[in-house]
Amino acid sequence: MKLLFIGDVVGSPGRNMLKEYLKKLQSKYRPDVTIVNGENAAAGKGITEKVYHEIKEAGANVITLGNHSWDKKEIFEFIDDKHDMIRPGNFPEGNPGTGITYKQVGSQTIAVISLQGRTFMPPIDCPFRKADELIAEASEKTKHILVDFHAEATSEKQAMGWYLDGRASAVVGTHTHVQTADNRILPEGTGFITDVGMTGPYDGILGVDKEAVIHKFLTNLPTRFEVTKGREQLNGVFISLNKQTGNAESIKRIVINDDQPFFD
Repeated sequence: MKLLFIGDVVGSPGRNMLKEYLKKLQSKYRPDVTIVNGENAAAGKGITEKVYHEIKEAGANVITLGNHSWDKKEIFEFIDDKHDMIRPGNFPEGNPGTGITYKQVGSQTIAVISLQGRTFMPPIDCPFRKADELIAEASEKTKHILVDFHAEATSEKQAMGWYLDGRASAVVGTHTHVQTADNRILPEGTGFITDVGMTGPYDGILGVDKEAVIHKFLTNLPTRFEVTKGREQLNGVFISLNKQTGNAESIKRIVINDDQPFFD
């Protein structure tokens, strides 16, 4: 079982990179399932139905979200109809959508789970206890389980990796937009990376116009943040799972930018 996961898509630059490179990556790695975090895909915050279809047409099988899930209000009109788009499962009771979805690959099934951290983030339900619940549900159907943990603190993301070691096939961190170099397979067989990185502007700060961010640090005045233009990047991971056990056999970082171009 082969999985391709693309990190946080930011605005139109991120969507441009998906359109240009996702099919090429799929041709190179031959993934069974492609997962894209799209919570910042519409102008840097949230997702619209039009953008949802753009990401799907680019090649995504599953779209995960995060803390910006509800930033575009039209999502409430379509999220319950899109069973391949999931928001963090530990959002409080009463939120629309779901935190888990399944994809059939021949005779195999892959479960994709979305969770959100609480450290330096909104005070939502416990992601660790929700992970127990959703993995127990998924384990009745499959041994192939990927968790997108959308969290701010590296310590919380690493804690989730260790907490789920041997129970999830892979735990990949999103949200902080900077790819970490700690991709590894934990002792009980879970593939892990603290943060997959982002797909979008290469010369901004987390995808935002750098001058606006620097101005904010210098003055602490209210500042309007917008997705910056210019050079672009794509970040992701390619994960191979054992068909019988569901354990990760490899987790490889993917980086495409002007300094690290794509090669077929």
